[in-house]
Amino acid sequence: MELGQLRALRELGDRGSIAAVAAAMHVTPSSVSQQLSALQRRAATPLTFKDGRRTALTDAGRALALAVVDVEVALERAEEALAQFRRDPQGIVTVAAFHSAALAFFSPLLANMMDHGNPVVALSDFDVAQERFPALTQDHDLVIAHRLTGSPPWPESVRVEPLMFEPLDLAVRKDHRLAAQDSVTPADLRGETWVAVHEGFPLQNALEQIAGIGGVEARIAHRINEFFVAATVVAASDCVALMPRYTTDMRLHPNLVLKRITGLEPGRHVDCLIRPETLERANVKNVLAQLRVVTASITSQALPC
Repeated sequence: MELGQLRALRELGDRGSIAAVAAAMHVTPSSVSQQLSALQRRAATPLTFKDGRRTALTDAGRALALAVVDVEVALERAEEALAQFRRDPQGIVTVAAFHSAALAFFSPLLANMMDHGNPVVALSDFDVAQERFPALTQDHDLVIAHRLTGSPPWPESVRVEPLMFEPLDLAVRKDHRLAAQDSVTPADLRGETWVAVHEGFPLQNALEQIAGIGGVEARIAHRINEFFVAATVVAASDCVALMPRYTTDMRLHPNLVLKRITGLEPGRHVDCLIRPETLERANVKNVLAQLRVVTASITSQALPC
């Protein structure tokens, strides 16, 4: 039995005529008759009868109409519970992020959410290819994702809240031949040995672009997705690597420096992906606002290249 059919039956019992029901439900009398006929086909006993020119309810019809009241009450309670859930500033908000964003965002986000009355934040980190980030919104309220400059936009099925544009710089040891330069060009990188991400991940494309402009194929010695680990490898070798400017805490790597790459200016968009209906919740809006506060802090504290 469909809700529209049940409502038509109840209204008929209350209003006394199909015409009155149609006016109340803002539909045509024919539509009301079709709803009642469809409901009758599902019932094992007659629900209405002709009382002169009018259609009236049988005893079974009146019993069912009375039961519809309980259905309407249950629906109203469900809608109110949902509305209350959306208004509730507390509750649990799940946040997922790629590894370097998790390292930069999670700790200050938790610190900002410690005050009483804020929602509980449940955190997860994911190392996935760019095209798989939108699917994470199926199981997480907020998904911090990254998309390389020039790559396809996020699908329209998710709401995109931009957090920042993050340049990609070159990480080298302080005693490397390029460390003394203010910036480097793709041509300066000919012959260098790289620590790169695994194939299929966005930064691999950036490295290929740099190598292409420099006129040679990139020589890759190590493939490491986690930037913190990649930085330790660069610090222990003559390799170079691409590093995100804001989400890499260079204070943890005192033997390294970041250099701007001119002539290409590689970078990535760091966005928060959300299902549109999820953003209707007050607690999700609260956490998103705190993510923006953390973003501002991260970008302002980044060491100059």
